[in-house]
Amino acid sequence: MRVRRVVVTVSFFLIALMWVIFNPASYDVIFSEVGNEGADYAAEAVSVADENTPLATEILEKIEVKGRAPKTGYSREEFYSGWPTVDGCSLRQKIIKREFGDSAVLDGCNVMAGEFEEPYTGEYKKFSSREEISKGIQIDHVVALSDAWQKGAQYLEREKRYEIATDPLNLLAVDAVANEKKSDGDAATWLPSNKRFRCQYVARQVSVKYKYGLWVTEAEKTAISNILINCPQEPAVGV
Repeated sequence: MRVRRVVVTVSFFLIALMWVIFNPASYDVIFSEVGNEGADYAAEAVSVADENTPLATEILEKIEVKGRAPKTGYSREEFYSGWPTVDGCSLRQKIIKREFGDSAVLDGCNVMAGEFEEPYTGEYKKFSSREEISKGIQIDHVVALSDAWQKGAQYLEREKRYEIATDPLNLLAVDAVANEKKSDGDAATWLPSNKRFRCQYVARQVSVKYKYGLWVTEAEKTAISNILINCPQEPAVGV
């Protein structure tokens, strides 16, 4: 009797293992349920498209839906080896300056102080030194490079991957702790705690993926759609 139970248990395990192997998209569903820790998808509509701007919902429907490809071979160096210099200044500094706006205090190319409403947390942050900025701010790839790699970028030319990594459309200056929590998650596994920014956040992800011919998983598309229900007039960005 005991031997029979062991055989049944082992058989069940092998069947489950084979199911996962041949249904890799199931990882997305499992990870999605855990990643947001029960957070709802509520968001506020904060912007409205004009008649010449495509809606994020329209762009989403044009993106291919596929399972996640293997992460094999991924490294950041497959995209870029560091922040490039643009018009004589580091791209990192230019993105921080863009976010700080008129409050940015500059020493040449370097942002030494400034303040802004941080998008991922919604907190208003002030920085009085370059050291504070370096510790508190990271430049996030809105579509994480690892996520991009697993959803089409590994099949692109290296020059195109470089564009994904350095396109200002895919870059935001954000809270360092929030960015570390996001890691390489997509919309199905991580969303900003600042619900007022979620519409803009997923609209930007959709725009980047459409621009570079990347795909979304079924779980990711569902998560994005659940956000955009709250803001059907949210415009796409830069497409």
